[in-house]
Amino acid sequence: MLRALAVDDERPSLEELLYLLNADPRIGSAEGAGDATEALRRINRALDSGPDGPDAIDVVFLDIQMPGLDGLDLARLLSGFARPPLVVFVTAHEDFAVQAFDLKAVDYVLKPVRRERLAEAVRRAAAQRGATPPEPAPRIPVHEPDPDHIAVELGGVTRFVAVDDITHVEAQGDYARLHTDRGSHLVRIPLSTLEERWRSRGFVRIHRRHLVALRHIGELRLDAGTVSVLIGSEELQVSRRHARDLRDLLMRRTTG
Repeated sequence: MLRALAVDDERPSLEELLYLLNADPRIGSAEGAGDATEALRRINRALDSGPDGPDAIDVVFLDIQMPGLDGLDLARLLSGFARPPLVVFVTAHEDFAVQAFDLKAVDYVLKPVRRERLAEAVRRAAAQRGATPPEPAPRIPVHEPDPDHIAVELGGVTRFVAVDDITHVEAQGDYARLHTDRGSHLVRIPLSTLEERWRSRGFVRIHRRHLVALRHIGELRLDAGTVSVLIGSEELQVSRRHARDLRDLLMRRTTG
């Protein structure tokens, strides 16, 4: 059974998070803190108590944007402890995901928090701590979307983005940022996986950090030995390793 600490400076969000945590059979206890400083005091008490002590904490569910010491600051402090609690970030902002996972976060949950999404974060924390619920949690059926779309999560809502609308993909650690004409979305899928999955759909690697859709390339530019492509108003560099293959592919599409 996991012992949890939820940290959020917004009282309604904290109360909702504690309600959902206490409803999960894998959570033995859950308490709240209104800011990172209060949370740090509580975590220090837990560490003094020891991993099997009455004040021990297994996992911290941590908001990011808070006054004073923010969630990322607190996670950095915890990473220096000999036996820190696990960290799950719970935030309304997707922009900090890469930093969060660099800090070895167990999961990154977007607000508003959905019960099934939080349950997945608890499952991951329980797996890392070796905790087992008294009864297996009910399995929620997941229906795979069709291959023409990819699921993205934004503000606690799952949406399906058409693959044909994606102009290019940018690697961000274990994540990939999908770019469309209407904005971008962060997904927890390595760029190499998307390259393999979408090769037959006209996506090609032009750089270790970029995958592009051939149909969205407006121009191929050569300048003083460097190659770049124009996608909309954005210019992306093509590495020497990929330049020849890209030119050949574009020529075949033009003459075909």
